[in-house]
Amino acid sequence: MKSLKTALAALVLAGFALPAAAFEPERAECIAPANPGGGFDLTCRVAQRALEPALPSPMEVTFMPGGIGAVAYAHMNSNRIDDPNVIVALSSGSALNIAQGKFGADFDENDARWLASAGADFGAVIVREDSPYQTLGELMEAAKADPTGIVLGAGGSIGSQDWMKAALLMRTIGVDPRNLRYVAYEGGGASKAALLGGQIDVYTGDVSEMAGELGAGTMRILAVLSEERLPEPFAGFPTAREEGYDVVWTIFRGYYMGQEVSDEAYDWWVARFEELYGDPRFAEIRAEQGLFQFDMAGAEFDAYVKEQVASFRDLAREAGLIQ
Repeated sequence: MKSLKTALAALVLAGFALPAAAFEPERAECIAPANPGGGFDLTCRVAQRALEPALPSPMEVTFMPGGIGAVAYAHMNSNRIDDPNVIVALSSGSALNIAQGKFGADFDENDARWLASAGADFGAVIVREDSPYQTLGELMEAAKADPTGIVLGAGGSIGSQDWMKAALLMRTIGVDPRNLRYVAYEGGGASKAALLGGQIDVYTGDVSEMAGELGAGTMRILAVLSEERLPEPFAGFPTAREEGYDVVWTIFRGYYMGQEVSDEAYDWWVARFEELYGDPRFAEIRAEQGLFQFDMAGAEFDAYVKEQVASFRDLAREAGLIQ
């Protein structure tokens, strides 16, 4: 009787192709397009922890700051365009920058395969613990009296989503956002460091970035930019609407891959995230990072991101940021 090895060899010689092994990442990597400590970092950490049981080895997190995602986007389109092992963190801020052409004239929303969501986040108005502003109302009154008397800072230049949060708030009190003293940083980690160091007075960041800061006695949330109050541990913070300022800024967080990644690899990653959405462990990991449920993957997520870019283009035109 022929051995199994001999039989398989005979099949090959006879012209029968053996079935290809199913795709599995060789060395999974998540690129966080900023310095450590901000929203892109936590987005990669969510994937790193949640996907660990499905990967042959621990996922590596690589930091690639520059242009709030622009450097990473160019890198993916020049060096990793078909790499099946790497995913890149993104947020609605990435979509806003693409809408304004900040990822380069050569790149738009069609130059990536939008993969899956990690969760939802919301804007927040944050000050130091020792700030004289105890409420959002007090801050807004001071800004109305002297727009240049308050130094705001956040991740990204004028036109970024963090700038947009401040701009929309100022518009509710008739202040031209172009008159703001605004300092741009490379991500949330650098922005929080600047706030704590006294270089800025106010940080218009994200709720999730404050998950690990609550109770530390260093920073305070004056208001969150959600439609309704958020659940614990953020239930004690009022919304901007409650304070009389009708501004909502919802942030999606997720991942993309190179535009020429094979369907087989892309579908593998999509399936893994779809499995996570029904896993209570993933819900716990997401909540620990201050994120809220927003489950979408594959073609549905791809369409969603492209719709968001189109919407942000309209917003940027309205704000006079693009033609």
